[in-house]
Amino acid sequence: MGGVSQGQGTTVGGRKSGISKISTGNVPDEKAMEKKKKFNREQIAVVNNAVTMAEELVSNYYKLSAAQWLRQKYDVKTVADLSPRELVNGPFAQVVRYKGQRRDTALGSATYDFYKICLQDYAILAVLKKIDVLHIFPFTLYIITHELIHIVRFSKFLQNFNASSVEKMAEEIRVHQKTHTILESVQVPGLADTLIFFVNWRTSLDDLSNN
Repeated sequence: MGGVSQGQGTTVGGRKSGISKISTGNVPDEKAMEKKKKFNREQIAVVNNAVTMAEELVSNYYKLSAAQWLRQKYDVKTVADLSPRELVNGPFAQVVRYKGQRRDTALGSATYDFYKICLQDYAILAVLKKIDVLHIFPFTLYIITHELIHIVRFSKFLQNFNASSVEKMAEEIRVHQKTHTILESVQVPGLADTLIFFVNWRTSLDDLSNN
């Protein structure tokens, strides 16, 4: 289900995961959001390539077969396809969980969790502009890999979607560590600088509390 576009999308009611936010943030004002910068066509193409690579890396790491992989249980969208409630200030991305239902089933039956990775274009573009050594492909590769790991762990019941704040922080550290493990041997120009950028998120809870 990977891939992003510049089109307009529709959504249904769901719940946001605080775990899968790369940083904390608040829902922005809708009028203010209209002024936020979005990915252009060339950047969308780069992000699509990052999605493809992230899917392959995560599926290989977790040894997921084609039948096991979550292509029917998640999607990746950019700001152009997000509703106001899927936009946040601060994070580079977040995962929102929805309840899906197959079209050939009765109402209220056979529901399943559907996850939407909501990329926050403006936050990503702002940090890329601010830090010269960061580039869009390795940076979005890290973010999407990170969010896919969250989704795999939710789907395998390795992490509770509605965890406590303390457990959410612990899980965030675990997922950043796993993201680093998956990406550290990948040969992509500029990826090493992205790994350095996120190094503090791989610290232990004790280390964090002492900072």
